[in-house]
Amino acid sequence: MTDTLIASILLWAFVIIYSVAASIDFGAGFWSMVYLNHEKTKATNIANRYLSPSWEVTNVFVVLIVVALVTFFPGATYTLGTVLLIPGSIVLLLLLIRSAFMVFSHLVQKYNKLLSVVSGITGILIPALLICVLPITEGGFIARFQGVEQLLLTKLLTSPHVLSYIGLAITSTLFLSSLLLTDYSFVSKEREAFAIYRKDALIVGPVTLLMAVLTLQTMHLEADWLYRRLFAHAPLLLASGVCFFVSYIVLLLPQQRGRVIHLPRISVFFAILQYLLASYAYGAAHLPYIVYPEVTIESGFTHPSTFRALFVSYIVGFAILIPGFIYFWRMFMKDESYLRQKP
Repeated sequence: MTDTLIASILLWAFVIIYSVAASIDFGAGFWSMVYLNHEKTKATNIANRYLSPSWEVTNVFVVLIVVALVTFFPGATYTLGTVLLIPGSIVLLLLLIRSAFMVFSHLVQKYNKLLSVVSGITGILIPALLICVLPITEGGFIARFQGVEQLLLTKLLTSPHVLSYIGLAITSTLFLSSLLLTDYSFVSKEREAFAIYRKDALIVGPVTLLMAVLTLQTMHLEADWLYRRLFAHAPLLLASGVCFFVSYIVLLLPQQRGRVIHLPRISVFFAILQYLLASYAYGAAHLPYIVYPEVTIESGFTHPSTFRALFVSYIVGFAILIPGFIYFWRMFMKDESYLRQKP
């Protein structure tokens, strides 16, 4: 395996982890806003209880993605940094606003409702903007004017392919977050919130599948090179579809506490596995291009000696971080005093 391929896999792993974790995080903010006035169900309390510690961990991967891209592929950073200046700046501004409210609303209780509104609105806007990076890298939205690369913003915002990606990002965010909150409500023994989030997941799930099919159809029209390459990985796409149906069927089964098999957790597991398989197929089909057709992993790669030093530092860093993430997750999902807000 070449250095460029190792670097690509590592960077894509960061992107996939962040995509799934951030989707759940952003979606939880949206559901918190939606059920703001449903105090009896405690649905907003469940969403805020999830958001409180998780958003800080999720943002770690934003830093990892940026640092990995800049250090591993400096040649691609120039192109992406130039064309993504406007949408990237908007995303950073929204993340800043959201993070600021996450921090200060817990110190000043009267801003709790405003937090739900801000996290809800940004929870939809941020993934809708972030997903636009994918069709941009597929080609057709970058032009050169006097030797300078520029993003064709009007073409981007009116493209059916981009709009289908945005729809997929929003529905995926709502689906994954409602599934996780279903599980979180279940272990927290909040029956009303559990019923609400389970219903949401059952409604949004088929819409997400429909948006995925629509995205493939528009890809066939606007990025046929990627469409043909993607179906070279048909077994992975098929396995991804099977995982979706398993997740959905498990969610339909009667959910009762005390069972040896934790059905909501199984549903979440297969849903996440579905996205991992589909993302791997997409990433493999996209290689060797970072931005089609000009920037490849070879043309944008850093010096091999620099890569090896950076790779070792990442391994050491993850050896330190992973036990901390595991410990955090165990406390977050198993600590009774936090799950049920006991003193």
